[in-house]
Amino acid sequence: MNLPKDLRTKLSEHTTLGELRIAQEQLSKDGTQKRLWECADGSLIESVLMPYDTKRRTACISSQVGCAMGCTFCATGQMGFKRDLTEAEIFEQAARFASELQSRGERLSNVVFMGMGEPFRNYDAVLGASRRIMSDLGIGARHITISTVGVVPNIERFAEEGLEIKLAISLHEADDAKRSKIMPVNRKHHLPELLAACRHYVKRTGRRITFEWALIAGQNDDIGTARELGKLLQGLLCHVNLIPLNPTKGFGGRPSTNANAFIDELAKRGIPATVRVRRGIDIDAGCGQLAEEASKEIARARLEERTVKE
Repeated sequence: MNLPKDLRTKLSEHTTLGELRIAQEQLSKDGTQKRLWECADGSLIESVLMPYDTKRRTACISSQVGCAMGCTFCATGQMGFKRDLTEAEIFEQAARFASELQSRGERLSNVVFMGMGEPFRNYDAVLGASRRIMSDLGIGARHITISTVGVVPNIERFAEEGLEIKLAISLHEADDAKRSKIMPVNRKHHLPELLAACRHYVKRTGRRITFEWALIAGQNDDIGTARELGKLLQGLLCHVNLIPLNPTKGFGGRPSTNANAFIDELAKRGIPATVRVRRGIDIDAGCGQLAEEASKEIARARLEERTVKE
């Protein structure tokens, strides 16, 4: 049944479908779209839609408001933890992108849990949302990736799920002491424990693991470190995804230009590696850049609005 135009106008102005409201959007020169969502309780989260020339359309979605893991090079880690997202809030980020793409004859093809938060610290909601992404949006498990900094018990749990969802480990250092300095989770789950869980996962599932490595100039991009990483991963079914460090306000590291030499050194030990294509850097939508800068602006605007009313 058709609704009267006046009613449709009122509904569009005063109602929302789902849990999330679009608070702000930014469009990168490369076509990447960053969206700030406002949850029903006023919490703010970010997610990103990345278009590629191959017609692939990837949504990078968040699992928490902020993050408790404290990785020094990550903007979300620098902002601290607020709360877990619900299964519905996680799913809706992907569903809204999928609906908008469909309306213009395109299709959401991939979903990655690489936005704000640590997915394996919100395990049940993330797995529930993943199953809905598969069943409701028709996105196959092999086109979904969950990234974790190394929450070992839930890597082991994930190995028993019987899902073909891809697993990525945010690694970034091959030495315990060095990794603990930039990734506090390593103080609880040291590299031998993490690698044991990864080997169990591969043995149990037969699936390849991706290790993410942010190349930081003068810190983890030299040939010696590549050899150390190669020794650590040798014999494991895996792939290394090299990420040129993206700038964040709370970390002084610089992106490396040594990727090719790093790749060649890993190849000597039979470990494949590629460089991730940088997307949305000009709007702070790149890997590790999602933070609450926009939410701070909105909070200031709300405060100013209340001050004027008072």
